[in-house]
Amino acid sequence: MFMKEKKNNKILKPIIWFIKSLCIGVTMIFIFNIVGSFFNMNVPVNVWTILIVSVLKLPGLASIIVFLMIT
Repeated sequence: MFMKEKKNNKILKPIIWFIKSLCIGVTMIFIFNIVGSFFNMNVPVNVWTILIVSVLKLPGLASIIVFLMIT
């Protein structure tokens, strides 16, 4: 019984981390879009930007902002 719970924990840990990261990434993008609206800047909300910001966090958001400013 104890071994089964430990195995489920190993399976659920990456899934829970990914869901938390998605929530943090979406929140970061929306906060930037609210603050950036005063400076006429926004980050599009789509699958790719959410994944980049979810995995890389603040450096991911910064790289997307730099990329959008260059193009």
